[in-house]
Amino acid sequence: MNPDRNYFVYMMQSNSRRALYTGVTSKLEVRVKKHKAGYYEGFTSDYNCTRLVYFEKFSDMRDAIGREKQIKGWSRAKKEALVTKMNPEWHDLSLDWGKPQLPMKYTPPSSS
Repeated sequence: MNPDRNYFVYMMQSNSRRALYTGVTSKLEVRVKKHKAGYYEGFTSDYNCTRLVYFEKFSDMRDAIGREKQIKGWSRAKKEALVTKMNPEWHDLSLDWGKPQLPMKYTPPSSS
């Protein structure tokens, strides 16, 4: 195992908000962009799952795969509760990926 590598369990939601897909990857940003582009045939493209609504980070791939299997075995209600805990408004967590970030304005400390 590579100690500097991260692995992610993630959930994508359809635009209609009816379908919820759970997956695992070592390159979350690349995987999400591929889902959004319809790169993968099957469930995510059939149901247009293009909104990243949840993810967890792991340092061991075996742990990530175990967590993915655990979540996939859950009821829809339990998956929804997990997403709501991390992302109460169910925002697409990847909306700003790839957009330039404005530098923060520097505010010098006040002299008291």
